[in-house]
Amino acid sequence: MSAETVVFGTVFMDCKGFAAYRYDPLGRNVGSVRFIHGGVGRNVAEDMAAIGAKVSFVSSVDGNGLGIEVLNRLKDEGIDVTHVRRAASSGMGLWLAVMDQNGDLAASISQMPDLSIMEDIVREEGESIIAGCRNIVLELDLNDYISDTVLSLAKRYNKKVYGITGNMEVILRNRAMLGGLECYICNETEAGRLFEREVRAREPEQVLTLLRGYVDANGLKSMVVTLGEYGSVYYDAASGEFGFCSSIETKVTDTSGAGDAFFAGTTEALIRGFSLRQAVGYGTRLASWIIEVAEPTRAPLPGSLF
Repeated sequence: MSAETVVFGTVFMDCKGFAAYRYDPLGRNVGSVRFIHGGVGRNVAEDMAAIGAKVSFVSSVDGNGLGIEVLNRLKDEGIDVTHVRRAASSGMGLWLAVMDQNGDLAASISQMPDLSIMEDIVREEGESIIAGCRNIVLELDLNDYISDTVLSLAKRYNKKVYGITGNMEVILRNRAMLGGLECYICNETEAGRLFEREVRAREPEQVLTLLRGYVDANGLKSMVVTLGEYGSVYYDAASGEFGFCSSIETKVTDTSGAGDAFFAGTTEALIRGFSLRQAVGYGTRLASWIIEVAEPTRAPLPGSLF
């Protein structure tokens, strides 16, 4: 099918431990352990589909039962998986995460998938995929080849690209790529590395000043920095709109999917024509819904986002 939005990103299988009591990093902790479908790209694709977006996903999975389970669930959500390839091994990443008694991430280790599989997809099908869509979501730091090729093709075909961070290494080596994005969204830790300054989530006014200075100095179109429980700050250089969006008081179960949900809600709102100020409000609402449940993308949303 011809998708409104194509998501280029990874699939992970998450092994999450939830501490039942106060988490002790040096001791034994009683709680529960769950295996959950994850990955930044996969999460965003499923979150966007859940709020009504027409999504196609470009990625890879293992050819075993777990990989088939991931594919079937994406299909059930109405996501086009034509461009998801099965691999004999390393088609998916693994993420081992420990959540403390408050549902916040306490420790984690990740194992990346073999990105040469996605490189092959981009090399062989990238042009036709991008020519046939309207908008692109790109997990920016997959590797240099994937990011550079997708951004180059998007520029050629005049497609809007919305960028999300998996880790910062590719971005820090290629900061100029952020200028090719319609909007870039990251958290305060990632922003600190990008700005090369300490970013204090408790001081949104200071973060907003840093954000506006960085966007103007480096030619970005718009950018959002999320600050966890302290909300988010945003700046649209084209319209001059900037400000702060407070968080929504929420009963927290698992915060690890909050960033992906915020990105999905904000991006889909921008695609639908809302201003950045309005869009971050929608992203905040979706994130507040998502962090209330242990496996967020499997839970029905409590209402219509838009």
